[in-house]
Amino acid sequence: MFPTKPGVYIMKGRRDVVLYVGKAKNLRQRVKQYFIPGRDSREKVPYLVAQIETIEIIVVSSEKEALLLENTLIKEHLPRYNAIFRDDKTYASLKINHKNPWPMVHLARYKGKPKPDGLYFGPYTSTYAARQTLDLIHKLFPLRQCSDQELASRKRPCILYDMKRCVAPCVGLCSKEEYDGHVRRAIQFLKGQDQEVLRDLRDQMQLASQALEFERAQALLNTIRYIEQTIEAQRVVKVGGGDSDIFAAYREGEEVVVSQVFYRDGRLLGSKHYSFSQTADDDAALYSSLIMQKYDVGDEIPDEVVLPLVLEGQEALQEILTQRRGKNVAVVTPQRGDKKRLVEMALANAEAAYRRDKDAKAVLEKMLDDMQQQLKLSNYPERIECFDNSHLAGTEAVSALVAFTDGEKDTKRYRLYKLRSTAASDDYGAMYEVLMRRYRRAKEENNLPDLLIIDGGKGHLNVAVKVLAELNIATVDVIGIAKEQGRHDKGVTAEQVFLPNVRDSIRLRSTSPLLFLLQKIRDEAHRFAITFQRKRRSKGTVSSVLDEIEGIGPKKRQLLLKHFGSVAKIKEASKEQLLAVSGISEANASALLAFFSRS
Repeated sequence: MFPTKPGVYIMKGRRDVVLYVGKAKNLRQRVKQYFIPGRDSREKVPYLVAQIETIEIIVVSSEKEALLLENTLIKEHLPRYNAIFRDDKTYASLKINHKNPWPMVHLARYKGKPKPDGLYFGPYTSTYAARQTLDLIHKLFPLRQCSDQELASRKRPCILYDMKRCVAPCVGLCSKEEYDGHVRRAIQFLKGQDQEVLRDLRDQMQLASQALEFERAQALLNTIRYIEQTIEAQRVVKVGGGDSDIFAAYREGEEVVVSQVFYRDGRLLGSKHYSFSQTADDDAALYSSLIMQKYDVGDEIPDEVVLPLVLEGQEALQEILTQRRGKNVAVVTPQRGDKKRLVEMALANAEAAYRRDKDAKAVLEKMLDDMQQQLKLSNYPERIECFDNSHLAGTEAVSALVAFTDGEKDTKRYRLYKLRSTAASDDYGAMYEVLMRRYRRAKEENNLPDLLIIDGGKGHLNVAVKVLAELNIATVDVIGIAKEQGRHDKGVTAEQVFLPNVRDSIRLRSTSPLLFLLQKIRDEAHRFAITFQRKRRSKGTVSSVLDEIEGIGPKKRQLLLKHFGSVAKIKEASKEQLLAVSGISEANASALLAFFSRS
């Protein structure tokens, strides 16, 4: 019998695999709900319950501890039925290095929390949005755009001064006070304090007019008008200002999309969407888990998090966010008014994102259906693998496997191979070796794809067919794709698709969506192989000749290259010159001379 105290429950399946981690204010009551028919309406709960072998619990002293422990365990075990937030992208912000004597505004990228070396504004939902804002700042405020090195070394102003886009602090054409005024207004503008900026500029324009500085007054007037036009075009503001993130979830069946709408300094910056499938979390657990995971990876925590429903342990969540931020954070659930309308807007965004995603998936699904029909495949190609080999003049041979699931890249299944027993110049032998290694293991692990694509013609396809036959694998379709030799259509080499036991190749229309998909998969395999091969080449090509000489290992090779500078100069060296290198013995010198005399 479970206790009635707060804590975390861990549902495990066969072999102690963690299926789901949840938290509860009352463990006995919460766990009991899973096993009462009709009590829990979540679609995935019956599938989850059917797999449960054991349930472990960890009792804690408060809801706050339960939230923290749940977050830790989810990150540790990545349970199948929990919503896992993954966001390894860098964030784009605008940064002002305000501690510099002559500050500038520039685009900054960071992972996690930004460094405390400047003022950051954002994060922006896209680099494009950040660049648009940066371009606007450069038009409005004539701050420098050059590096510190250029600033220190420049003898005359650059073209930006002539364009009225910089006041040329590099050559002393503006005072520190004047420059700091531009910096202050840029900061105010980025904080959304438009009226303060306009008021300041109007005062400056009035003073310039009184001093008969009509050209400067006209320039200030132009800036005022530009800002007013910008403000008019960006009227999407939040009542009360401040930083807020608004969350809302839209569900259909097993799919759920959570929309996060960003307001910074009262301005709508944009939104992000997170898609989850087959999660056993209800909406309350989804919001709680997502917020704990998201704001733990360093994203800036706003003043306010707005949710469509009240969470169990909402006060504890608010306390954790406040501690992480070091300032007060409010977690609110509005019932009416402007904030309620913001939640409704976030929900509309979530539904729109779901529809877009669904439409894109429908297009890919039809494309894969067409692939099965046109290429006469026995399987629907849900899981596709494609191989490509790469070498440099018979050396540094590698092979790359790329994988696609439901028509999209599945980078977790990408693999790279170094040839073990086949000469790099033997392309068919290399393909045989790598395919045999891959599919022998895939058969043992019951991890076979539906379709194997070979980058090559009839000969390469036959190698793949031979490997699958020797391994007694009959469930995998295989095709080859190659550029047609000697034929060009409007400057573009035509493509051929080869099928097993079919004499003639298939030529798809140049506008065929299926052809684009096949090319995309093949080109991705080529890119992945070339990238791997170049990395190996950069590490080993210079020294590969020396590697062939008996007695010359990595350490002696390094000594020789450091002393002579190149393989060519080592080749020209006499025995006395070789022996002059510290660590090179007479046997080594003789081996070097004998080797180069043969080459």
